[in-house]
Formats: sequence, C-alpha cells, structure tokens
Amino acid sequence: MYPTFKPFLQKAWEKSGFQTPTSIQTSAVPVILEGRDLMAESPTGTGKTLAYLLPVLDKINPESGNVQAVVLASSQELVMQVYGEFQKWSEASGIRGASFIGGANLKRQLEKIKKRPQVIFGTPGRLLELVKQKKLKMHEVKTIVLDEADQLLTREHGGSVREIIKSTLRDRQVILFSATLKPEIEAAAKEFMKDPEVIRIKKDETVAAGTVEHLYFVSEKRDKMKLLEKIARLEGIKALAFINDIAEVSVAAAKLNYKELSVGLLHSELPKMEREKALKAFRDGKIKMLITTDVAARGLDIQGVTHVVHLDFPKDITQYVHRSGRTGRMGANGIVISLVTDREERELKRFARELNSSVSKRIFYKGQMTDPNER
Repeated sequence: MYPTFKPFLQKAWEKSGFQTPTSIQTSAVPVILEGRDLMAESPTGTGKTLAYLLPVLDKINPESGNVQAVVLASSQELVMQVYGEFQKWSEASGIRGASFIGGANLKRQLEKIKKRPQVIFGTPGRLLELVKQKKLKMHEVKTIVLDEADQLLTREHGGSVREIIKSTLRDRQVILFSATLKPEIEAAAKEFMKDPEVIRIKKDETVAAGTVEHLYFVSEKRDKMKLLEKIARLEGIKALAFINDIAEVSVAAAKLNYKELSVGLLHSELPKMEREKALKAFRDGKIKMLITTDVAARGLDIQGVTHVVHLDFPKDITQYVHRSGRTGRMGANGIVISLVTDREERELKRFARELNSSVSKRIFYKGQMTDPNER
C-alpha cells in the first residue's frame, strides 16, 4: 500500500486482499504521516477507518508504555468496531490497545490501563471520567482522532471532547473524519486545530458503486407499521429500519415480534450486552430486520444490508444521506424505502432534487412491492 509503512502493516495489507487504497486513504494517509491536523469528509463505506488507523499505527512506538494515540467515537458499537479493526491490523506489531466505553465494568477497565496500552479507543464520557480520576495519563498523547466528528461535536459530547483534547500534549495532532462536515462543525473544530488540511471526497471512484434504488410508499402516519410488517415479510431481506424516538423503537419491535417476524432492536439506552447481542444476531443473519435510532447505527459497518427503511421521516437531508448510506456499500446493490405522509412526500421529492437522484412510488400488491402504473 504505502512503501514507507512498517513491515507489519505491509504484511497485514497483503493478507487483507485489498488491491488498491480508496480515494480517502490515498489523500489522508500522507497528511497524517506528516503529522499535520486534518479534517476529512468522505461518503459512508469508502474506507475512512483504515485511512486514519494505518498511519496512526505506523507512528506508534511499541517500546514506550505510554498512551500515544486516542480514537474517540460517539457510540459503544462504533468504538468496538474500530477496536476490532485495530486488533486485526496491529497483529505481530507489539502495539497494545484498549477500549473504554460507558456502561462497561469500571473495575475491568482499570485492569486494562495496567497493561499500558499505547492506543486507546473510547466514548468521550467514559474517557473523560478516567482522565479526571487521573487513571489515564494523557501527557504523551501525540494524536487524537475524532471518528464521525459531526456526532462528537454536538452539545451532548462536545464539552467532553474538548476537555480530553486539552489534557494532551500542546503540539498534538488532531484528525477529524466524517461522512458530512457541516460548516458549524468545521468552525467548532478549528478552535482546537492548527491550520488543518481539509480533504473532501464527494464520490469515490475507486469503490465500485452499487446501484441504490430509492422508493417510497405513501400512507397515514398510523398505517406505517402495517407497511413495515409487509417489508419485514419480503424474501431475503436484511433491513435497517430507522425511527427517531427511542421509546417508539421498542413499541415497533414488539408489534412485529408479536406477528412472529424476525426483528431485533438497537438504541443507545439498551444495556451493552443486549446491544451486542442484537448486532451479532443481525450480522449473522439470525434476524432479518433491525429497528434502530440514528445514534445506534452511526458509522457501523454491517455487511450486506439490502434495505434501509425510513419509518420516521429524516429530520434533514444529511440524516437521509447517512441512513441511506448503510446499504449499497462496497459495490453491492441496495434499496432505500421511505414511508411518507402526503406532506413528507413533497419533502422527499425536494431531497431527491437536491441529491440529483430519482425516487419512485410503490404500492404493495400480492405481498410484493409494485409500481402502481404496472398493476
């Protein structure tokens, strides 16, 4: 991949079977290796994790027992996913890593610190707690990565993130990745970055583009569940269905489970073990549909999602893009289905115009999605 990378990374790259780096990897790696601050925007599914993980690993000194790099992510699932990638790519390097997430046993997490990890992955709340208790020493941290930065710099996490960054070396490197970089996020980030390089990848030509079909059904709000039930009965689906309100996720899942459909649920207030169980069952194909909120599904790389369903209409076009990007990844095809009221239909058509894509109306006929003109 990069001739300058250390041998363990070269070996892992050959083993991974990847042929060529993606556009974001080609653009971001040299900037990170040079030690410069970076803001990077690249669509979902274009290989952002490796774009920062590989150069960060390349810079770690395995001889030193101090924390040298910190990767922050907004959800427990995303932290564990990135940590899983770290384990794969750091094999035989002598580099130690550890993950720290809210909801996990604090005593066990303190045991991890005793093993002197050099790279740590965590949610902002839990990491800040450990820093304040002086359990985590940040004085040798040279690199901080914000993964899904637009989620990390919200009101909920922003304060903790800033405090964590302040606790590190003055001449640290801050790296920020997101699928969408809004102007207000950029402005917030510039407060703690030094003259950052900005990379924007709009569409990645190196990632085989799958075709994603955008469809919609019109219904009254109260009838959306009936449509979701019909979608859950389609053959061979692996669907993520998005709801805005945590309370409604449980209600929707219970209704479909009552109809004996294989449906799971995922939201940020579920206990850690239940979240892991639901994700594993969905990844392994034991359940066909996962009903979730945006927070729980942000940044998660779940292979083979065939359908994304907007049960609740997205609050803005960015949310529509993020949710829809869960399908059609790495060259696979996918279908995005919006369940809309008459008012939401107008809004959806506006999104389609702005995104320069087409959206087609469907009805259910004999249990199948059908074009109303072809019935």
